[in-house]
Amino acid sequence: MSNALDHRQFYRLPWNLSDNAIAWLEATRKCNLACQGCYRANVNEHKALEDVAADLDVFQRYRSADGISIAGGDPLTHPEIVDIVGMIARRGWKPILNTNGHALDEQLLRELKSVGLYGLTFHIDSKQGRPKWKGKTEQEHNELRLHYAEMVASVGGLSCAFNSTVFGDTLDAVPDMVEWAQKHIDIVHVMVFICYRAATLDADFDYYLGGHQVDMSPLVYSYPEAPQRADITAPEVVAKIRERLPDFAPCAYLNGTERPDDFKWLLSFRLGTSDRIYGYVGPKFMELAQIWHHFTTGRYMAYTSPAVLRRGKSLMWLWPFDRGLRQAFTRAMVDPRAHFRRIHGQSVMIIQPIDILQDGRQSMCDGCPDMTVWEGKLAWSCRLEECMNFGQFVRTVPKERASRSSEAEAH
Repeated sequence: MSNALDHRQFYRLPWNLSDNAIAWLEATRKCNLACQGCYRANVNEHKALEDVAADLDVFQRYRSADGISIAGGDPLTHPEIVDIVGMIARRGWKPILNTNGHALDEQLLRELKSVGLYGLTFHIDSKQGRPKWKGKTEQEHNELRLHYAEMVASVGGLSCAFNSTVFGDTLDAVPDMVEWAQKHIDIVHVMVFICYRAATLDADFDYYLGGHQVDMSPLVYSYPEAPQRADITAPEVVAKIRERLPDFAPCAYLNGTERPDDFKWLLSFRLGTSDRIYGYVGPKFMELAQIWHHFTTGRYMAYTSPAVLRRGKSLMWLWPFDRGLRQAFTRAMVDPRAHFRRIHGQSVMIIQPIDILQDGRQSMCDGCPDMTVWEGKLAWSCRLEECMNFGQFVRTVPKERASRSSEAEAH
């Protein structure tokens, strides 16, 4: 299979600013870990319940969403996290906890489920400086991932996803994590890879508010020089996966605000067992899933329940509509083992955050699911530190152009 990706061959997810699968609630700025690549300064500051309710009011006013990602900081540090989850569930959304898991135990998880928790996304990678895990490889961190996956499975009925930031020196580990996810396809429902980004002061750009240059050094994601590669792309991650798994096939994407052929959110969905993947669905299946969910609920689909993902064989009966499903269906029909085993569905997603183009334009996720609230309006969560420090988002200007502009102002 060719490593080239043509966006015209995939389903462009219909998510947009006002009608989306997800909204992003920042309940706290406090975290119990210090991760390289984090987008948020670690501050011992929680939102009061009335402020959380006000943010939810903004989502209800501006954005139709299926699920609410509860983030921070780490939301499990919030002393009223159970109340927050219940508040979201009562408003009719799927509450999803985005957590490093460090403060989670089974008792708390059961309490969260009792008030309506729908699922969890655990962020685990080797750059988090976890106690007892420092210096461990991504592959060794699979033991920790399995610990949380088994805890979620023991409680039952909850979606279980994992995020991992992809750095230049961990890119080679991605295929191992994809294979690990397959080995546990019955309890791991989603695997997400996030390409590392940073604002580097030695780059070819200066940062401006209006006509005034600003100092970006106070921001947590700003560095004098990038400690890691900050230009990893989704197609590069796909190519790395295909070195090990040649059949790996994305089916849907979100493009960039400045480039229609960028793969900002690149989604694949596979059907199989712990020892065999029968195939990857194609764009028509994903289109059917999103449109049908929107038709029946009025919302685009965010997370799928574990009960649905266990019915992989039933999903295969949609094979007349989708070329990827036809391949999976054919392979399963000729494999005698498939008739006696449960076939599961599993998503693998790649996220490529902000890219700064040569002329200084900032290509963000077009139809970004992770929009949060800033001063009563929707804002990009990954760059909210700019608003907190400067009152608004900064713009990037190539240094040569900025120099010419400064000279013109002087004259």
